Amino acid sequence: MDNPTIARLLDETAALLEIDAGDPFRIRSYRRAAEAVLQQTIQLGPLAAKDADSKSLLSIPGIGKGMAANIRDLVATGSFPLREELLRRYPTTILELLRLPGMGPKTVALVYAALGITEIDALEKAARQGDLLSLPRMGQKFTDKLLKGIEDYRKNSARFRIDVARSYAEQICDFIATVPGVETITPAGSLRRGRETVGDLDLLVTGPACEPDVVAAVSDHVASLPLIAKLLAKGPNKVSFNLHNNLQVDVRLLPPASYGAALQYFTGSKMHNVALRQRAMKRGLTLNEYALLRLEDHLVLGSRTEAEIYHALGLEFIPPELRENSGEIEAAEAHTLPKLIERSEVRGDLHMHTTESDGHNSIREMAEAAIERGLEYIAITDHSKNLAMTNGMDDVRTLAHADRIRAVSAELAEEFAAGRGPQWARYERLLHGHPSSRPLSRHPREAQPQEPTTPFRILAGVEVDILLDGTLDLSDQTLSSLDIVVASVHTGFNQPTEEITERMLRAVQNPHLHILGHPTGRKLLEREPYKVQLPPVLEACARAGVAVEHNAQPERADLNDLHLRLALQLGCKIAVNTDAHSTGQLDHMAGGIVQLRRAWLKASDVLNTLPVERLLSYLSRTAAAAATSE
Repeated sequence: MDNPTIARLLDETAALLEIDAGDPFRIRSYRRAAEAVLQQTIQLGPLAAKDADSKSLLSIPGIGKGMAANIRDLVATGSFPLREELLRRYPTTILELLRLPGMGPKTVALVYAALGITEIDALEKAARQGDLLSLPRMGQKFTDKLLKGIEDYRKNSARFRIDVARSYAEQICDFIATVPGVETITPAGSLRRGRETVGDLDLLVTGPACEPDVVAAVSDHVASLPLIAKLLAKGPNKVSFNLHNNLQVDVRLLPPASYGAALQYFTGSKMHNVALRQRAMKRGLTLNEYALLRLEDHLVLGSRTEAEIYHALGLEFIPPELRENSGEIEAAEAHTLPKLIERSEVRGDLHMHTTESDGHNSIREMAEAAIERGLEYIAITDHSKNLAMTNGMDDVRTLAHADRIRAVSAELAEEFAAGRGPQWARYERLLHGHPSSRPLSRHPREAQPQEPTTPFRILAGVEVDILLDGTLDLSDQTLSSLDIVVASVHTGFNQPTEEITERMLRAVQNPHLHILGHPTGRKLLEREPYKVQLPPVLEACARAGVAVEHNAQPERADLNDLHLRLALQLGCKIAVNTDAHSTGQLDHMAGGIVQLRRAWLKASDVLNTLPVERLLSYLSRTAAAAATSE
């Protein structure tokens, strides 16, 4: 059982307790525990299984003795006594109601008590019949929003966020890799192309163990995977199954001779493959999942690698992220494919939070975690006061927080000058071959460890709210004193198109703004974007020199790849940021880079590939130009 599953079950128990009008303290303890589990960088399942006295679990803040026992029960049996007791009172279908907009635990409890509703079909029927209108706080506006939410939920329920799919893919690959003779395991399909959501998983396995005469043992091993909820099929070449969340996984066992052709075929996309097959036919060739063949004599022109297939078709190798039949084949033929941005080219992260607002770590902890990941600078951008639920800052707190940020940055610089501190410690580990806490292979810039030459920098910033009228939530005097200002919409999502567009256009005109944060406000599979007319906003950003953000939080991925391409065409600079609320979330940068690659972006298109001094110079010129144009 993985950490997201443990966290989900604990959070569901908190929701069941709230539906049951349970003790608020107990409810909070389950929610805190769920959050704590999600923040862990090691898997708690194996830990709990062998942690007889719960010492390791008890060392996690937010996990007490009772909660540690619950986690151990979850890992051992899939449940624990309180959860079982609550599920005897309420059917599991009632939990699905919580995934709908406006249906928090108290509202679910209300419709259950008043109408006995425990599942979505019954709730939809009640909404259409007007049965909800007599209940408190459930007028026509609420009912209309609920019906739209039910429609969206059904549309999206068969899709899974890429981070969820990637997590399961990694666990399954690790399990398969234990079989002797398995050499390569590669996710294909939407996951390999970097789509924000996927419908299923395709995993391609090859090596001597996948040859026809020995493949049965691999097939049996895959079918014994503990994560499997339902085995759909098991044969000599493919094992198909569903996970507990209904995500379907197809594991295909391939001989090395056809691995490249199969990888190209199962990566897709469908329209990219159709275009390739048509290109092959025009050349007297045929392309399928086994090989690229010449029709006249069935000579194999490519099968072991994708590169040889593309080259045999007269094309440059096309990166998986671009395979959407959106001009990549023509560019590959003309040798004009861009050199796509790499994770190693990102030098900084310009949007993150600390304990000053709603983050979980201190300024120094976020800085040290960024150093460990090979970054050269970060910006601390805690929330402003309008977002009260996040403990947002007023002007006085913002300025005091900026002083603390600069003090920590100076402290790190002093340590660096003295030949000590986290930068030197990381360099020593890499130099002497000691593994760092973050695998170096994820950050290829330091394949050969380089002695650090400049101190790590922390920029003092803020994520300031864009208020309903388009003004910013802090004074211009405060904003002008900061190194970087990110402005975002966090309220008023339902404003009409004209109003929210004008609101954002006014915000962009502020001369102290540097980055427009998560510009469409969407949350994948949860919340639709607000109804902003994006082209005029992007045009205004390009004129003002305001960068637009790709927020790499996997639930946001905002701007999406198509909007990023539009922003690039309109002349916008892009900033890719993690919006991290904990040290572990800094790893979201890798997923953000995938989305930038899907948008055809190069390193030169991205603001935070600049060295810090050039970044600060760019930001100061932008502010000066904006002030002059006022």
